[in-house]
Amino acid sequence: MTMTECPGPVAAREVTDRHGRVYRIGETDDDLLGRARGWMAALPWTGTAGIGAAEAAFAAAAAPPHGTGWWGDGRLWWPAGVWLVCRAAVALPAGRLRERGRLPARAAVPVGALVALLCCPAVAFAPHAPAARALFAVGGGLAAGLVQATCVSTAAKWHPERRGARTGLVAGGLTCGAAPLVLLAVAGPDPGGHRTAWVAAGAALCLLVAAAGRELRDPPPNWWPAHADPRRVPRDPRERRARAKNPPAVRQFGPREAIRTPALWLMWCVLGTAGAGVLGAAVRVVSGAGGEFGGRTVAAAVCGAVLAAGLGGALFGRLSDGLGRRTALVAACLLPAAAGFAPAALPRGGGTALFLCCAALSGLAGGAVGPLLAAMTADCFGENALASVHGVVRTAGLLPGLAVCAPGTVAGAEGHLGVLMGCAGLLAAALATFLRAPGGHRIRRIVPNPHPLGEEMA
Repeated sequence: MTMTECPGPVAAREVTDRHGRVYRIGETDDDLLGRARGWMAALPWTGTAGIGAAEAAFAAAAAPPHGTGWWGDGRLWWPAGVWLVCRAAVALPAGRLRERGRLPARAAVPVGALVALLCCPAVAFAPHAPAARALFAVGGGLAAGLVQATCVSTAAKWHPERRGARTGLVAGGLTCGAAPLVLLAVAGPDPGGHRTAWVAAGAALCLLVAAAGRELRDPPPNWWPAHADPRRVPRDPRERRARAKNPPAVRQFGPREAIRTPALWLMWCVLGTAGAGVLGAAVRVVSGAGGEFGGRTVAAAVCGAVLAAGLGGALFGRLSDGLGRRTALVAACLLPAAAGFAPAALPRGGGTALFLCCAALSGLAGGAVGPLLAAMTADCFGENALASVHGVVRTAGLLPGLAVCAPGTVAGAEGHLGVLMGCAGLLAAALATFLRAPGGHRIRRIVPNPHPLGEEMA
């Protein structure tokens, strides 16, 4: 792993807390970076938002001329599934290479931008060719997964005391960056008639991502901000509340140690089941709830879901700093359950308003669950091996991706999407209630000895 080196002599020292965890304190962000660490949230957000916007531009360029509702074309489900599979699969090997120093953050993000720049324009110039769609799905998924995983872990390492808001902001940048271009493609002029402009915009955004990635740096192992002593209660009430609700990991776990803990696999199951619920919501939105709604309503639902997903990470990440990661995660998992069961529970008169509301709730959940689990991974296992451990958790995204790739899965499940969403959300919320950081000490009720030692001796 490539770490930041101090430009001059700095009084850094290592301290231990009551659990024996080692912290490196004394070095400020200015000492390590020559600038405020807020740049290590702004630049990663630029990277994730830029790659999301670039791929949205390339996808818009592939729209057929004078097409309506091209986002719901059934032929696009298998490329979407391949995109999801590649995005989830690249996180673990990229994390391992990064921690071994073979693929530092400043190289990983430009590599992802280059992959998108080389692979994604093919779908614009050959929109109906299966080979071009496959190239877009594989290249776009690998690029998005590599950039997002690198940027999220970088932001989490630089903000260990209040990482929820920063991690949620960066992780949500992927959808947040795509949202304006999706709105323009759906509500603006026909994208198929401006194919060259869309491709040029995507290429420029890829270059912006590469430029932002070249400035990324990792802090030294065990680094902690100089102004916040990890052994003492913070004076700032917001930081005190965040520390109490989300205590730091008791020690730094390696990938093999983390894999042997039940907490990691419980996170894996939560992400997989919540992803199934969000997948059901996506299918329901683009299919217009089985053809019940018209093209304009479906377009508005798509735009609302994308906008909500872009805001979900930042909103729930900030809430998790005050309410606790687990509480916020349970609430986020209940959103697709509410969106799935609401049409069946409420009278059929809800109509368009209910459909749009359910789409927004589903998008909010889709943008919140991933960032919350990324922050919780650092809270449970530490920051030193965060890229690899979070990569293991991210592999749960293979399940919904493979389900979309399977022939006939989407068409066969359209009649049961509400039940699927509701059950998956409830199961994910139930599993999230059992999440506990490994190695923590629980306070148990102490029962007094009915036979004290003095009485027995007497």
